[in-house]
Amino acid sequence: MQIEALLPIIQRLHAQIRDTVVSACEKSAIDELSKIESEGRDDTIYRIDRISENALIGFVEREIAPLAPVVLIAEGLETGQIVLPQGTTEDDAEFRLIVDPIDGTRGLMVQKRSGWILTGVAPNRGKNTDLQDIELAVQTEIPLIKQHLSDQLRAVRGKGMQAVRHNRLSGRDKEITLRPSNATTIAHGFAMLARFFPGARDLIAKIDEEIIHGALGPVQPGKTHCFEDQYISTGGQLYELIAGHDRFNADIRPLLKHEIKNRKHTAGITCHPYDICTELIAHEAGVIIADENGGPLHARLTTDDEITWVGYANTAIRQQIEPLLRESLRKRKLIEGLSSNDDGQRG
Repeated sequence: MQIEALLPIIQRLHAQIRDTVVSACEKSAIDELSKIESEGRDDTIYRIDRISENALIGFVEREIAPLAPVVLIAEGLETGQIVLPQGTTEDDAEFRLIVDPIDGTRGLMVQKRSGWILTGVAPNRGKNTDLQDIELAVQTEIPLIKQHLSDQLRAVRGKGMQAVRHNRLSGRDKEITLRPSNATTIAHGFAMLARFFPGARDLIAKIDEEIIHGALGPVQPGKTHCFEDQYISTGGQLYELIAGHDRFNADIRPLLKHEIKNRKHTAGITCHPYDICTELIAHEAGVIIADENGGPLHARLTTDDEITWVGYANTAIRQQIEPLLRESLRKRKLIEGLSSNDDGQRG
């Protein structure tokens, strides 16, 4: 089976999850959807998560597995993955399907900001199947109940990115054009490091400040250098880069685990492969996504591996920011290599 043949099926899956979750949000109180269902091995599972997960498993079993055996990888599954149809061995699966049924759960369940459904599909290359093996990706916005429009982005490797805007009132989809920013500087734009949760936010803020001041110089009285937007959703962050809203965004949380341990604290949640399984869409849209060393993202398609990523709207932004980011990380020994002004200190 050609991997592209799964595109319309996955789009139907996303539409079903989107509509099911929005309907649940319309009918249930925020406190009800915010209840903790379980503490998973990869994340906390809220009641709203369970709604989307149930829709996911049933759909894949009915609509995809009879066409091609798959390894379904998703948070909320007891072991992180399941092979469908039942009774099929992992080696016999044709594809690996990695899904985040709701990315941005916390913002969505309190009706603060849209969540996203994320799906990446790769040929089954065993347990070491990598993010770079993904050949098809779809991400769909789960809108707030007061919002009647939601976007869906899709990409097949080497064939560019396409997007549609769904109107919940009319039920119609309209093709739209999304483009990354062509600005050559982060000045007066949105640029930031992700620091969603407690643990080492002070250190991330110091790195952020060094990068911004290194790129733009000292802040002028009464003026603003640039802006930040802490969208608690990796899919949402990718969308903001793709749509031209953000110019630079990075998530370095996995690099800070040693520092957090030194502080006698416990490291919390970080970015997992299912959070960034639609990186292909950003790549096909022209966004530059790299790891902390400037290379392509590599991670197994699992629910528990951790991944650091850096996103630049274009080459000019990368040239402005990447040397400053890497210098700041090297100085703190968060990546290998000597800093040009390494004094052996952290902080």
